This record gives sequence, structure tokens and C-alpha cells, in this order.
Amino acid sequence: MTDAEPVLEASGLRRAYGPVRAVDDVSFTLAGGASLGIVGESGSGKTTTARIVVGLERADAGRVLVGGRDRTAGGRGRAARLERARAVQMVFQDPYLSLDPRISVGAALREPLALHFPGRDHTARVAQLLDQVGLGARAAGSLPRQLSGGQRQRVAIARALAVEPAVLVLDEAVAALDVSVQAQILNLLGDIREQTGISYLFITHDLGVVRCVTDQVLVMRHGAVVESGPTVRVMSDPRHPYTRLLLDSVPRPGWDPRALAAERARLG
Repeated sequence: MTDAEPVLEASGLRRAYGPVRAVDDVSFTLAGGASLGIVGESGSGKTTTARIVVGLERADAGRVLVGGRDRTAGGRGRAARLERARAVQMVFQDPYLSLDPRISVGAALREPLALHFPGRDHTARVAQLLDQVGLGARAAGSLPRQLSGGQRQRVAIARALAVEPAVLVLDEAVAALDVSVQAQILNLLGDIREQTGISYLFITHDLGVVRCVTDQVLVMRHGAVVESGPTVRVMSDPRHPYTRLLLDSVPRPGWDPRALAAERARLG
């Protein structure tokens, strides 16, 4: 179940790099407790959109509201930056690069807690986070190199959840993992959403991930949204030729890559 009120609203987002329109008038809403997927090929603008939402990129135009508060026009002071960071957290694709190899798992989790909630004893919260992502308390003393890829991504998820964000942005968060580990992480994320009511923004090229974990989906191409709607409808009855091309590009019996290449060329 999701709340009626949107927790995240993006309207008219634009971002250009010279003549290239990386994000071109992108708008969407994400309800509380819901999961929205943004799907498209490399260069579609999906990751730039995510980075604007998080605050890692500045939009040339448009607004991002979280809980009704405008993130694109927020204050520049330290307190304002920390408040914006607490509201939206991000999990990146590569679990091997997202953790500092020199510090333990426990220290990695204490860092955001100490930054956002100074003067507290965070021992119990660290243990709670490790339990929430399916890691035992002994993992707190481990260095990242002592963990598997799936375990590292669990730590990255725990670190993002530490400050209790309203929205978790997952940028190809399972793409670097083995298929069996992907399933475990996606199941974990489903459990966390059910338990906490957090909202997810999934950035992915993987239609299997979209089907598995999202309620709504946006399909992007050349920086613009070409189709959007409930995931079940878009995946079963696509209305835009590019969406149909993406679905037809998934290998299966009778798959014809040359026909797909010709259709891609036709779309331009």
C-alpha cells in the first residue's frame, strides 16, 4: 500500500551539456511507500535525472520537491545541506567502489550517523542496520575486501538507510552482481520497503528488475520520457515503439538481433 500524497515530485527537469540535452523536460511523482523505475539504454538520461534528484547535479531548469520542500532552491548552509541529504540517499552500482577499503563496516555505518546525529552512542543503531540488511553483528569488524559483492551492497544499503531517508535512489544497484545475488538483494529491498514505508527510485536498464520491484515506470530515450504508467501495463501493453523495442531486445527463442537493429535505425 502507498500513501496518496507524493513524497517526491520532479517537474520540468532539464540538463544540457553543450548541444546535448541529457534531460529534456522530465516530470514524475513518487508516492510515499511506492517504487518507481526509470528505464532506458545508456545515454537515455536516466542516471543524470537521478543525480539531479539526489543533488549531485544541478538542473538547468525545473524543480525537485521532497515532502513538498523544494530541493533545487534550498539554502546553502551546512544545516540545509544535511537536511537535504537525509531526505534522499543513493545506492550506487559498484559495491567494490562505494565503500572505503581502509575502514571497517561498523566505521562506515557510524560515519553518516555521527555526521547527522552527533553526540549519540550509535552502537545499537549500527547493530540494527546490520540486522536489517541480513548481516550479522560480526560483520561490523570486517573490512570491505573480506566481504562478497552481495555483502558489500548490503552494507551500502545499510549506510544509505542509516539516516532514515524518505527516498532511496538505486542507480543500477544490482547490475554488478551475479543473478542469484541480484534476486537476494531485490528480495531484501522489497522486505525493507514493506517494513519501513520508504520510497524507491530505481534507475535501471534491466526490464526484469523493473517487473520485479516497481509499481510505476518511466521509459526514457534521448533525455525525454517517451512512455510512463503502471509497470504491469507498460510491460504487457507498451504503447511507444521504443518501449516495444526494449522489450523485444530481451533474448528469447526466435530472437532476431538484425531485425531489432533495423528497427532501432528506423527510430533514429
